[in-house]
Amino acid sequence: MQPMTELALSLPWLYLTLVFLFSLTIGSFLNVVIHRLPIMLERDWQAEYRDYFNPESAQPPTEAYNLMVPRSQCPHCNHAISALENIPLLSWLWLKGRCRSCSAPISARYPLVELLTALLSVVVASLLPADPSLLAYLLLTWVLVVLTFIDLDKMLLPDPLTLPLLWAGLLVNLIWQKVPLNDAVIGAMAGYLVLWSLYWAFKLLTGKEGMGYGDFKLLAALGAWLGWQALPLILLLSSLVGAIIGIALIVSRRQQHSKPYPLRSLSCHRWLGRPALGR
Repeated sequence: MQPMTELALSLPWLYLTLVFLFSLTIGSFLNVVIHRLPIMLERDWQAEYRDYFNPESAQPPTEAYNLMVPRSQCPHCNHAISALENIPLLSWLWLKGRCRSCSAPISARYPLVELLTALLSVVVASLLPADPSLLAYLLLTWVLVVLTFIDLDKMLLPDPLTLPLLWAGLLVNLIWQKVPLNDAVIGAMAGYLVLWSLYWAFKLLTGKEGMGYGDFKLLAALGAWLGWQALPLILLLSSLVGAIIGIALIVSRRQQHSKPYPLRSLSCHRWLGRPALGR
């Protein structure tokens, strides 16, 4: 990281430009994760169900499906996306938001995820020193982007993301101590227990589930990264964002009053403004 540190000090504009361009590429991969990870998990759950309840019908998958294969393709005509058509942000603009083969519209969310990833990464890189810990906090940012959009799509915060994020937060603060390790451990415990307690209190009073277990794990992970002191503000921002979007959805009649809102992870990026991380 020494050359990057020197570049950040001598030519900060070039340094942040490189971070932006690199993160655009990362954002393109995050689109793949957002789309494929829920499908992969669902296939695994279905396979486990068949193995347990009907082992005679269990069959090996006919084709590989993971984050690497098969190649990305148009969902309308199955046209395989070429490298030229997969340049982050630029390809969508060049194709005018349409498939090159069948002219079907391509969702604007793909370039949005790429641009959001790049902009958030630039903010992180401008707040933190260009040392090895920066890579850890960039990774945190990218995982939160993935969690946000999976949560919006599926109302799911996958364990394969939230649990490693929790342990990574403790490890990062053990190595670099951006937050005192005691605060990180207490933050992880408090983050889980606070939402766990609210979940059961709400369920006992109403007979309904107000949130999922993924919320407990995500708040525990954020507590591990940011310390227990950050939890009240995270909860406040989550509640405000959830209330605003929830009211909008109810007014537009797209959401039932009793249905939980998939907006817990939207407030996760508040850590970008945490002064302690700039030390």
